[in-house]
Amino acid sequence: MNLQLEDIPGMRITVMGLGLHGGGAAAARFFASLGARVLVTDLRSSEELSASLSDLKNLEIEYRLGEHRLEDFSGADLVIKNPAVPSGSEYLKAAHHVSSDIAVFLGLSGREVFAITGTKGKSTTASAVHHVLSTIKSETDLGGNITISPLNFLLRDMINGSLKEKDAPVVLELSSWQLADCLPREVLKPRYSMITNIMHDHQNRYDSFEDYVADKALIFSNQDSNDVSVFNYDDPYGRKYAGESRARVLYFSNNQLPAALEGGFLKGTRGFLRREGKEVEILPETLAVPGAHNRLNLLAAAVMLASSGVPVETIKSGLADFHGIPHRLEEVARIDGVLYVNDSAATIPEAAAAAIASFDAPVRLIAGGTDKELDFTGFSDALRRVAGLYLLKGNATPRFEAAAEEAGIRHRGPFESLEEALMQVRAEARPGDVVLLSPGCASFGMFRNEFHRGDLFRDYVRSLAGTGGL
Repeated sequence: MNLQLEDIPGMRITVMGLGLHGGGAAAARFFASLGARVLVTDLRSSEELSASLSDLKNLEIEYRLGEHRLEDFSGADLVIKNPAVPSGSEYLKAAHHVSSDIAVFLGLSGREVFAITGTKGKSTTASAVHHVLSTIKSETDLGGNITISPLNFLLRDMINGSLKEKDAPVVLELSSWQLADCLPREVLKPRYSMITNIMHDHQNRYDSFEDYVADKALIFSNQDSNDVSVFNYDDPYGRKYAGESRARVLYFSNNQLPAALEGGFLKGTRGFLRREGKEVEILPETLAVPGAHNRLNLLAAAVMLASSGVPVETIKSGLADFHGIPHRLEEVARIDGVLYVNDSAATIPEAAAAAIASFDAPVRLIAGGTDKELDFTGFSDALRRVAGLYLLKGNATPRFEAAAEEAGIRHRGPFESLEEALMQVRAEARPGDVVLLSPGCASFGMFRNEFHRGDLFRDYVRSLAGTGGL
């Protein structure tokens, strides 16, 4: 469906999956505010969805909670699906047209798009790009998988009577599911695209790893020679994608790039940009965010920013001033000489391993949760560096226990709650230690999502800091 703004009043819109990340609520608000007849359907109860429902309380929206009905889909002009809904759903098959909040925004907005995906690092990289762009273009927006729907920006601008065009960039962090849900496909054509890396993830959702790899490739599939694609040269999939993209290809790497390639590379802690045969320093030696993986994320951001014409000195100063984002190696508090760090967004073993390696101090790791059928091979090497392992209850527990046994370390738990785990680690941590929440797997079961898990950790730690105990 080639949706136009003038088509929306009176349309029958079904939003499948109100959710808790904002996308479903934003879609419902957007269409209801423009005069569409909106029905929201979600299998969860009103109590579970209370936060999202509260945001929509003043709008004329019909709700179908606790169930789905086929007629709500077959009778709709357009169905907006939540990324968590599998595309093979029988209800979606009954719909005439299916799209997403991201696709609707891309189809209706004329703004210049910086789109970033990857298994890990996409949130930090997208936030760093937004941070620097905002210093020179104050109307820059950041949305997507980072829990802010870009439909919020479009509705805001319509209400203000000033639809923004190319001079107001929008940075989108996109998951593989969001990319797959961009229908019709032609709306997904960013001016600048990036894939940070490819690792095994979401294998409980995909039939094969190749399907996951293919969904990531959608981010550049419609680009042409007027556009820019940025890839990780150290990742075999990055080099594979580079051979498939029709855009101008740039790379980033932990090591010096081959002489014929343009992009960014690291020499120790310094980052350099190569373009037109010349090399200039683009990444400062001192960064506010910890971790070698974050240095590479910021280098990737620098390459994308430079390709859009941002001056090198602006990039250097902007990235030096970037302090990271919540749930990604977020320093919460230092209590009695112990540093507490929230890395709840580490939902795969490789991310938890990178977080452990970010600290020279002894690490007491809180990990565990829901198994996504990922490969834990080699995770025992990372565990050999920890001073203590504290497991949260979940079906991934046996995987962690096996890795701990291979590493030759003891573990505590599994604990029934995050609070219990923190009480135990609080009793055992010593001055100079780092207490790191970096779960290495999904959050479902004990928590609504990884952000809820990180928020609770932050709240518990701050409570501990204020009262001397939980």
